[in-house]
Amino acid sequence: MSETTEKLHFVVVHVFGHGAWCWYKIRSLLEASGYKVSCIDLKGSGMDPSDPNTIFSFQDYNKPLIDLLSNLPHNEKVILVGHSAGGMSLTYAIHRFSKKIRMAIYVAATMLKHGCQNHLLKNKKF
Repeated sequence: MSETTEKLHFVVVHVFGHGAWCWYKIRSLLEASGYKVSCIDLKGSGMDPSDPNTIFSFQDYNKPLIDLLSNLPHNEKVILVGHSAGGMSLTYAIHRFSKKIRMAIYVAATMLKHGCQNHLLKNKKF
């Protein structure tokens, strides 16, 4: 395994109604190839114990992703991967943590056009 391969860290984001569990095959393959992989449950999804009926803002929904990116070492960059509506969470994270993102991969995912991010932040309700 090359030195570059060891440094790559994938952070994968699920679609609405799913959880980190939906990435188990991809995670296993990437880890077997020597990559670091973080699969997170966004708020109220997967194993997260939050009641989905109490999550009213996009900021709150994305808190687990934002916490993960906030706690990365200063010099670490990640590759974000999102599927379907998970692409909106990627765009949200890119706007907040552009210096911590090496690359973003949208897998059949929603990409917000320029300016929509500000709309999401101003109208904090889903």
